[in-house]
Order: sequence, then C-alpha cells, then structure tokens
Amino acid sequence: MATFVLIHGAWLGAWAWEDTARALRERGHAALPMTLTGLGERADAAGPDVDLETHIRDITAFVVDQDLRDVTLVAHSYASVPVTAATGRLGSRPARVIYLDSAPFAEGTGLLDVMPEETVNQLRKLAAEDGDGWQLPLPPFDVVAAFSSLDGLDEERRELMRTRSTPQPFRTFEQRLTGADEPGPDVDRVVVACNDAKALLDAGVPALDFLNRSPWRHFHLPTGHWPMLSMPLELADTLDAVVSSGR
Repeated sequence: MATFVLIHGAWLGAWAWEDTARALRERGHAALPMTLTGLGERADAAGPDVDLETHIRDITAFVVDQDLRDVTLVAHSYASVPVTAATGRLGSRPARVIYLDSAPFAEGTGLLDVMPEETVNQLRKLAAEDGDGWQLPLPPFDVVAAFSSLDGLDEERRELMRTRSTPQPFRTFEQRLTGADEPGPDVDRVVVACNDAKALLDAGVPALDFLNRSPWRHFHLPTGHWPMLSMPLELADTLDAVVSSGR
C-alpha cells in the first residue's frame, strides 16, 4: 500500500481527483487529495498576497501536520512548481514524486516562463480585465488549448471544469521558484506523460533531456492534460503500476 498526496493544477481543487482517489483506495492505497490556498473549497482564502511560496507551504504543512512518511507526491500541471520545492524541503518524508503531464521546474523559473509569449499576454490581459489584476479566471477553452491539450474532455467534462473551477491567484504564475532543494537520492522520480509531456520528451527538448536519463522513469497515458477528468480510472491504474513496479 502506498500513500498518495494528490496535488491539483491551476483552477482546480481536491474535487478533481474524486474518481481517481476512489479507485486508488479500492486498490488498497491511501489517497489524499489536497486543495491549495485560494482554490476549490478554499477560494475564500484567496487574495493578492497568495503566491507560489504560499502553495509550497501548503504542501509541506499538509504532509508534516499529518506526519506522513514514505509518501508519494503527485503533481499535476501547475502543481509541479510548488512540488519541486516542497519535495526537497520535506527531507526524508517523500518516497516518490510523480509529475503528471508536467516536469520539475528549474531554480529561477516560473510557469509563465514556459508559455508562448502570445499566451502570456492573453493571460495577463484576462487577469487585468476580469480578475482585478491579481486573479486569473479559467480562460476560454480556445485559449487553454494553446498551451494544454484538451484531448479526452467531452462537453460534460468541460462543463464540469467551467462550473467548478475557481480563479487562480495570479502571483502563483508570476513568481519564480527560489530555494528549491534537491530531493534526496532515495526519492523515486517518475513522469506520467500524457500527450503534452510525451510530445516534448519525444522531441528531445534540451531543457528536458535529463528526464530521459536515470533515475527518471516514464509511464504514458494517451489522453490530454487533465487525465483525472478524462481517464480517471486509467490514471489510478497507472499510479498503482508506478508504485508496484518499484524503481
């Protein structure tokens, strides 16, 4: 049995993991979805001061306060940025970190740095016009599709995202990562690549070349950027296979 801490991407909350978490529990695992400050059911805690460091503290506190050990951190999308820092800060507590259609971020890099300039400009405009300059509502899906594959999201799933999403505190996108400690050598490092991440890994993007070498392991899900919504049971099967196969 493994203990999974499931950390959602932008605009989501613990709710997005419901089907995957249930399936993991049916397989005998402990599945603990968490919600980052200012999002999901914690939207009332949103404010201009919520930033990347806030979410790093959220993750470390969630693990430490529950005295979790040998834990598997699962970072979807945006969560890869705070999880990169939290994994190192948690010392010997993580047994494994899984980047779900995402990758660890380099020191001094933020989420906006890896997006096309046109997309960044659109997001800044949306935050300025519809988010009082400090929060970013879920963009229209034609904008989202410019940086994240929508494969597998039927209209029902898209409507779920529209109705349950909450604005992302924009400083979490703007702030660059600092003070990211390298995880210990015994931490298992895994990428579960959906269509977006697989395309980048297959293309041999230089900045991601390290992910194609040991100690990194790869698994693949043939779907878009939100597998917990498009393939929740298959995602649970994959996460189970990750921990079952060891290193």
